[in-house]
Amino acid sequence: MAYERVPLDKSYDFATSIELSSVALGGRVVSVSDEFFAEAYNLLLVEPAQSCKGQFGPKGAIYSGWESRRHNPTYDWCIIKLGAAGTIFGFDVDTSHFNGNEAPEVSVDALFSTEEQEPRVDDARWFEILPKVPLGPNSRHLFKIPETPGVNYVKLNMYPDGGIARFRVYGLVKPIFPDSETDILDLAHVLAGGRVVFTSDQHFGVGSNLILPGRGKDMGDGWETKRSRQKGHKDWAIIKLGAAGYLEQVEIDTAHFKGNFPESCEVHATNSTSLIPEDQPEDAWTLVLPRTKLGPHRRHFFQLENVHDSAFTHVRVTIYPDGGIKRVRVLGRRAKLPAASAAATTAPVTAPEPSDSASDILGAVPAVSSPSSSGPTIPAVPLTPEAFAPFGKVIMGHSDPDAVPRGTKVTSANNGTASKFHKLALLESAYPPDSGATTGISVYRCSPISAKPGGRWEVKLLERHPYTNQAFIPMGAGSALANLGGAEDSLQAPGKAYLVIVSKNGEDDKPDLKTMRAFIASAGQGIVYDTGIWHHPMAVLDTDMDFACVETQIGNGDKADCEVIDLDGSAGYHAIQIPAL
Repeated sequence: MAYERVPLDKSYDFATSIELSSVALGGRVVSVSDEFFAEAYNLLLVEPAQSCKGQFGPKGAIYSGWESRRHNPTYDWCIIKLGAAGTIFGFDVDTSHFNGNEAPEVSVDALFSTEEQEPRVDDARWFEILPKVPLGPNSRHLFKIPETPGVNYVKLNMYPDGGIARFRVYGLVKPIFPDSETDILDLAHVLAGGRVVFTSDQHFGVGSNLILPGRGKDMGDGWETKRSRQKGHKDWAIIKLGAAGYLEQVEIDTAHFKGNFPESCEVHATNSTSLIPEDQPEDAWTLVLPRTKLGPHRRHFFQLENVHDSAFTHVRVTIYPDGGIKRVRVLGRRAKLPAASAAATTAPVTAPEPSDSASDILGAVPAVSSPSSSGPTIPAVPLTPEAFAPFGKVIMGHSDPDAVPRGTKVTSANNGTASKFHKLALLESAYPPDSGATTGISVYRCSPISAKPGGRWEVKLLERHPYTNQAFIPMGAGSALANLGGAEDSLQAPGKAYLVIVSKNGEDDKPDLKTMRAFIASAGQGIVYDTGIWHHPMAVLDTDMDFACVETQIGNGDKADCEVIDLDGSAGYHAIQIPAL
């Protein structure tokens, strides 16, 4: 079996691959021959092995790795189920901190199985993919092998015994897609075949973490760049999508990054046949999310712009000036491929050559129009302070004081039984002094709109208040939609949700429908529409809801209080895509 030993300074050979064995992807140890001194699960941990020098337990010295007993007459082995099936083309066998007790030699076998019973050491289906190779103490050993597709189990053999700190299996995921091309999915997700193919900097956390499942456990399993000291600095990561697609929304998650999240971010997209379109002309990148502020330790949801006419293969996430992001989700629909291209995507997954012209799972597709409908469809994304900032303020509490938007004053109150979030929104009024306008609190009792979860709901009118902002605060039970503070938060408070639909004013002093956005909020979130912002009247989902409304009014039906406009539906109304609650 051929293999190539890769020098450490050439480790970029694996830079665009996926660590298929990682516990963060779902990799796990199935069985092991012996783990007397140190348990085999350490092999798959995300973080590098730490030195435990001088520390001893009841069985001896402590190591961050797998270590078996001495004097094995044959060899020790460890069977690992990969986090995802795919193609393998390399390994990192790391003996860090094992010096004098390292494994002298290793080999690797592989197989594919969908059987309920997991493979045993004597399974006849095992075949060798890395022959016996020598190792050294306290060092990483990189090996490149011929592409081996269709694998979901590997067996690491060490001869005759000893210790290994980490074992990383590199390759490409065999994508998992829904049957229908009309289904919305995360096209950047590692299990959909997404790959982080370039990062400008990954000093504290690697870019490949951005597309992993879940929200991780700490800052160590996100992407984090070093602190910049130059004015105008930015960092960026390029993600190759698992399939070319029509993009709709993006999620930027800053979980666990509380004092080192980026000040803001922007997202571009392109259609390219290159694995790494780093040298792509700037005008070939489409701005799909303008520079937008981010907050600490929460999920941010944004509707994308300029995405309706083209299918994209890559996205570039730029952060200003630096910092850390936990995950990036790019939601959209797969583009329909020409017959020849579609057939090509069913072929075995192959590993790339280390060049910009590398072969890919999916190449670019021609820019074609997305399926037409009666009118544009706008996704309703979860309400967050950052995404709603161009239109107004979000009124909500936070369970984690470190996740509060920057600039918000928080103090202890009620003899220590409460936290006060000061002046989340100020009241505004620009009425003439002699108008007789006064500020008060009203109550709206709202019945649900005729919208079904997972369906579309048309927007046929908008209104605005030319001289005042207007607050709506839900009354009754309900936890905040995504307090958005920690990994334990939920996306939806059961049974209590409403739509917030907004639009900026256009040059013709009418709603600029290109800027229309829709958010889904819970009973734990209030909103304040900025003065003059066009919005739809309260649109409650599922059950009746009461809202306290704080506003300034003349109160006699004057147009100065509220201006309503019926939208022109001759070319179809804009429709809100209701999430499946």
